Formats: sequence, C-alpha cells, structure tokens
Amino acid sequence: MLSEQRVGEFLAALGARTPAPASGSAAALTGALAAALAELAGRFAGDGDAVERVQELGTRLVGLADEDAAAYTAFMAGRNEETRAAIVRVPEEIAAAADEVVAIAESLRVLLPQSVAGDAGAAATLARAAAQVARQLVQVNL
Repeated sequence: MLSEQRVGEFLAALGARTPAPASGSAAALTGALAAALAELAGRFAGDGDAVERVQELGTRLVGLADEDAAAYTAFMAGRNEETRAAIVRVPEEIAAAADEVVAIAESLRVLLPQSVAGDAGAAATLARAAAQVARQLVQVNL
C-alpha cells in the first residue's frame, strides 16, 4: 500500500517505469498534503469542525491514492467496462475531495493572521492542483 511507504519509497515508485502509481496517486497525495495544511490552519483558527472534516478528507485522499494505483493496475491487466469505470470513478472522487479542501482552506484563510493565512492559501493552491490533475485524468480515461 502506498499509504504505508516512506516518502522516498513513494517517490521512487512514482518515478519507476511502471503503470502505477502515477498521476492519480500523486494527485491524491497532493490533496492529502493540502488537507494537512488546512488542518493546521483550522487549528490556528480554532475551528474544530473544519479540523475534523479536513482530517477525514486527508484520510480519504490517502486511501484514494491506493485505490487509484489498484484501479489502474486492474485496468492494464484487463481492459473492460468495469475496470474503465474504476479509473474514471477514482479520479472523480479525488477531485471532489480536493475541491472540498479548497473550500475549507479558503474559508479559513480570511480568519487567520497573515503568518498562518499563507498555509491556508498553500492548502487551497495544492488542492486546486490536485483537483485539476484528477479532472484531466477523468478526461483521458474516458
């Protein structure tokens, strides 16, 4: 499972000449990084609900990194409607989760002093990038 690898191991796996992990897993983990930064912002803003939600989203995004790698591996082993549906569904879920991280990070940014608002802004930027990559994958995989 990608979620159990050290960062260096994941990066090596990502750079290997293999079908997975690839862009979907990278997008999901980028979204998870964004969620962690939004969690930091939520803690400084004193918004427990936001903290709880971005923790859930971060956990889901890490799981989606593994799901994406598994879905693409299954697709490469047997191209059919079921495996194609999975390589579309997973990036759609990554994009939706990342979009929610963007919304939370943006809502927190306006509540924070400038010293921490940058982290909320970074969370939003990273999550937007994750969502954009995931949406590109949906188009490619259709």
